[in-house]
Amino acid sequence: MRFLHKPFQIIRANFRAYLIINAIVYGSFVAGLVAAMVFPNLGATQVATLEDNGTGDLVRSLVNNPWLFALTILGVNVIRVGVLSILLPSLIVPFAGIAIFAYKAFTIGLGLASTTAIVAVWIPHSLTLIIEFQAYALLMFGAYILGQSWLRPATIGARSHRQGYVRGLQQLGWLSLAALPLFIVGAIWEAFSLHYLFLIY
Repeated sequence: MRFLHKPFQIIRANFRAYLIINAIVYGSFVAGLVAAMVFPNLGATQVATLEDNGTGDLVRSLVNNPWLFALTILGVNVIRVGVLSILLPSLIVPFAGIAIFAYKAFTIGLGLASTTAIVAVWIPHSLTLIIEFQAYALLMFGAYILGQSWLRPATIGARSHRQGYVRGLQQLGWLSLAALPLFIVGAIWEAFSLHYLFLIY
């Protein structure tokens, strides 16, 4: 059970930063919702973008096969968002992944605020957001730990920036491992909840 104990140990040691990261993740999403309600054209533009880039067609083509849909969601969440948008930028530029995903969460809020049958979608989809966003929060928290350890190695007991980077990378690895089960559960729940919603509506 070390893969669970170690991440909790890291969170306890940096609990204030963990809370701030969560506030950024969920706050950016809520800001997107509010912005779409105040400026409806923003939400409509985001929905149109999802249709133009093929996301809407992909969802409709996979929704009747929930297990394949879940696998696709998992791939998108882990690789395209988790690795390419949060982890990889943070390995190159300190804290870059935090800013990138904050913008991503904002655009997700824009898109969902414009969804039709909003009440029917939100009841099951709110759990999806809680689970998946917590996985992203763990990755962003890991990006924060890495950036802090890299720029201020003394905070992690390192003697050089290189040693701080390596130790921060190790903690990022533990937090990424803890995020993986959340990504899996979130993908399965999202796929099956949307599958049954499409059957109803």
